Amino acid sequence: MTNTARDERVLVGAESGFGRTLEPGKKPAIVMVDFVRAYFEPGAQLYMGVDECLHSAARVLAAAREAGILVMHTKVSFTEGGVDGGHFFKKVGALKNFVGETYLGEIMPEVAPIAGEPVLVKQYASAFFGTSLQSTLSASQIDTLIITGVSTSGCIRATAVDTIQHGFIPLIPRESVGDRNDAPHEANLYDIQQKYGEVMSETSIVAYLAGLKREDHNS
Repeated sequence: MTNTARDERVLVGAESGFGRTLEPGKKPAIVMVDFVRAYFEPGAQLYMGVDECLHSAARVLAAAREAGILVMHTKVSFTEGGVDGGHFFKKVGALKNFVGETYLGEIMPEVAPIAGEPVLVKQYASAFFGTSLQSTLSASQIDTLIITGVSTSGCIRATAVDTIQHGFIPLIPRESVGDRNDAPHEANLYDIQQKYGEVMSETSIVAYLAGLKREDHNS
């Protein structure tokens, strides 16, 4: 079958059976994934060359704090030699930048945790894998997880997939996630929207959070 013939047979949009809408829940939390200096420091091996997602995430974080929802952060750290990173540490050489407590592993000041906001230390892509994220969300009766951070094609996608697999609704503010290349960034946002969660604008997420605050005041 030629590519042209195949393309004529492929269904798109709602007809394909993908891309249905998930309604955000009543009790969200937010996770700030790996907003560490390694991705934003010029000259660093993992430097992305863009920082718009950091500033967008800072605005969403401010709205989340104002709404009084659970805020969690992640960062990456490995033991000397990276044995706790297994084959992932061997595959991605740049992970050596996160051995121990390093400057590049510090969370950026624009989104730095405040008292009462847990910081989960992870070794793999998903914010769920090997951390207490799932149990913390369940104990707080969370139904929806807002996901911000880097990078879209790695830790954000992995976290979004695990979010829905653990029974939570994933919301991804488009402007609040970033990658070092536009192509994987857009491709993964497309896939997340089609299969795993809701990719929304920063404005929509902030409005959603503001609505929760209004509901609390009216109850």
